[in-house]
Amino acid sequence: MRKSLATIFRFSGGVKKYLFITVISTALAVFFQFLTPQIIRFTVDYVIGTEPPALPPFVMVWIESLGGRDFLRSSLMLIAAMVVLCALLNSLFAFVSRMSAATFAESVIKRLRNTLFEHTQRLPYSWHVEHQTGDIIQRCTSDVEVVRNFVSHQLLQIIRTFLLITVSLALMFSMNVTLSIVALVFIPLVILYSTIFFSSIRKKFRVCDELEGELTVAVQENLTGVRVVRAFGRERHELDQFDEKNEKYTGSWVRLGSTLGLYWGLGDLATGLQIISIIAVGAILASRDALTLGEFLVFVSYNHMLAWPVRAMGRILSDFSKTSVSTARIRDILDAEAEKPEPEGIQPDMRGDIVFENVSFSYGSEPLIKNLSFTIEGGTTFGILGATGSGKSTIAALLNRLYELEEGSGRITIGGVDIRRIERSYLRRNVGVVLQEPFLFSKTIGENISIAAPGARLEEIRTSAAAAALDESVMGFQKGYDTVVGERGVTLSGGQKQRVAIARTLMMRPPVMVFDDSMSAVDLETDAKIRASLREVRGSATIIIISHRINTLLGADKILVLENGEIAELGTPEELMEKGGIFRRTYEMQSEAASDLLIREEDGI
Repeated sequence: MRKSLATIFRFSGGVKKYLFITVISTALAVFFQFLTPQIIRFTVDYVIGTEPPALPPFVMVWIESLGGRDFLRSSLMLIAAMVVLCALLNSLFAFVSRMSAATFAESVIKRLRNTLFEHTQRLPYSWHVEHQTGDIIQRCTSDVEVVRNFVSHQLLQIIRTFLLITVSLALMFSMNVTLSIVALVFIPLVILYSTIFFSSIRKKFRVCDELEGELTVAVQENLTGVRVVRAFGRERHELDQFDEKNEKYTGSWVRLGSTLGLYWGLGDLATGLQIISIIAVGAILASRDALTLGEFLVFVSYNHMLAWPVRAMGRILSDFSKTSVSTARIRDILDAEAEKPEPEGIQPDMRGDIVFENVSFSYGSEPLIKNLSFTIEGGTTFGILGATGSGKSTIAALLNRLYELEEGSGRITIGGVDIRRIERSYLRRNVGVVLQEPFLFSKTIGENISIAAPGARLEEIRTSAAAAALDESVMGFQKGYDTVVGERGVTLSGGQKQRVAIARTLMMRPPVMVFDDSMSAVDLETDAKIRASLREVRGSATIIIISHRINTLLGADKILVLENGEIAELGTPEELMEKGGIFRRTYEMQSEAASDLLIREEDGI
């Protein structure tokens, strides 16, 4: 509970004044709410009856100056007006309380949402790989909404409940100790069974929350991969899987509902027994003249006021059990260590040689790349060839620090400077990476290309697109560069998406450009055009091309061949062809496959 409240109040800086206003206005609302029964008690016992007044002496002095009991009996409308005034003031302060509580709650939740989003932006790439997107979304939406409901509703109820219980018991004990003890006996009972149910409800709500996360993941993945689902006719399979997860999710809420039903049923029983006990004992005391009629009416009224907050106390504990689960899931994100800005990060010239010195890296227990040492000369084109899983993409990820090298696992330098000393944001701005499966936003083609250069003119966008062999295709669209692509670029072909990503990187004009199998979806002719354009626009940039396609690498100044995470071959294309190793064999296999395909096409097969 303490951790949950600490998480909430962590975001209350600058808006605590609204919580203070909430407390004060709630206290005043409770004061006027309790004042009304006292006015009725005074009227029944003193004004209408003959009992002595139960008011402070200074109030009675004022009443006597007006004419005392006779004056009040002739001015019952004045007493009625006071009751109405108390009701109005109670409503006014209750309104102020709710408004200030809502302002406090929404301000806290706004900061929580912003902090969550900002923090996820700064979390390492490895963290995002380990956590499912749908689950992260669920924590940042549904779990935040649970916290919002608690702060905007239950937090106010906690304050109000505490004041109602404290004030009502104090006033009740001041009137009759016996009857007050009867009312007090039921409070520990409610607290006891609420505490017992608290743990059970919390566990079951955690299960519901986690299953909701799985359901969100299923929906997110299905909608993202809708083309694959349709292409393979997997609609029924996906529906069956969703129905299975939905069945588990529904069942978990049914079980939680059953527990809550039993919980609220016991609460209703306890409340009913309390009311009956107060009425029965009060009636006996009143019949023995141990309690005046006015006091009896006030006791019944106060017990009614007390029964609700005692009942609400159980609801608050129930809702707080859900909130504690949600805050714990939110803390999992907030407590994850973000990428820290280097306090002394430098911004060196990035056009120097890139050197890998004894670099090793693993995603688990087994190393993926082992003791790699090679140099990429600044301003040259460097190719990397290797089978799937040989560590090609890992080299690109390590170069722009998507993954960090552990101590003792070698180092990577650019211009002689260890990349761990380079300011991370500066490094990534200057090392442009184009992935095999690029991500496009649901924006226009022009906006996707100019993301790296906001405010770029259309001419600049078209120049980069032309270098990526994309301009002609885009101009053939009805809206040209104002064409809106679907989610993740779903309305474009694989080759068009890759070329948009290439154009986007070219807009940055980075001194280091890495193309990670980013031309795999384009035909050989387009591939050749893009490589020719790169030679023209590269300037002094260093280009690293990772590819399975030998033709894509033939124009490189030097080529690295990886096998099982180690260097198998390294040299110019000519040297590797003469060597007759993996590079030469791969070239011959791809050339033979291309020839066979051409013959089949000519034969109409």
